[in-house]
Amino acid sequence: MAVCGEPAVRGLDRRAHSVMTATNKVTSDASMGAAIAGQKRLVIVGASGMVGGYALRYALDNSAVESVTSIGRKKLGISHPKLKEVLHQNFADCSDLADALLRQDAAVYCLGTYTGSVSDAELRAITADYTIEFARVFRNSSPNAAFSFLSGNGADQTGRSRLAFARYKGMAEKALLAAGFPRVYLFRPAYIYPVQPREEPNFSYRLIRAVYPVFRLIFPDQVIRADDLAMTMVNIVLRGAQERQALVLENRDIRAMVKSQMSISDRTA
Repeated sequence: MAVCGEPAVRGLDRRAHSVMTATNKVTSDASMGAAIAGQKRLVIVGASGMVGGYALRYALDNSAVESVTSIGRKKLGISHPKLKEVLHQNFADCSDLADALLRQDAAVYCLGTYTGSVSDAELRAITADYTIEFARVFRNSSPNAAFSFLSGNGADQTGRSRLAFARYKGMAEKALLAAGFPRVYLFRPAYIYPVQPREEPNFSYRLIRAVYPVFRLIFPDQVIRADDLAMTMVNIVLRGAQERQALVLENRDIRAMVKSQMSISDRTA
């Protein structure tokens, strides 16, 4: 759920080293279709997952995308002229990906796991360590690229949260902000609605899925469709922005950006 008292969107101006509230920035930049400049070369990590899969399909169908390099442990089972698949098993060491990551314009990073599905050590490795290691190699290979990161609601960069997931997502966020990318976008969705039927990972997800029609009416800022989230994660790095930028996007900000793109789709979450 949303963290009370947090600014809607926080932007970090690296040159001034100051934190600023940038809710209006999202509103003004959200009509991203007109701002796209030239075709982009994208990397998508975690395309076999729910959000990553939607990001991949959206990117492949987007005329602003020249190519998509998918990084993952298993083959996706699809073929597309824009798509290049790179299989990589050990995300604790991404050095072998250096050549595949050369001359890319942006990464959309969706690799992750569910709390409770793995041990605490594995949760930290997948959530924080793998992200940090991939970012290290990607930054060296494509220093001018943008980075779009699937974080999570309540991510805590201070490391003081009692929730391991929040601490580890915060650890990854903090590292990405310090990595030197010219543009970093940290997406903090709350409940991600699967859209397509799936086997839910645990009881909590099964419960929310069951009451979703009511839940979304009572708490509209606590839900986001998986496909809408993926679309926004891709669109934000397709913009031709020149300024250095780092934004933390809470669930309500993501919804606002989706709403501004309703010319693409008339769906609501």
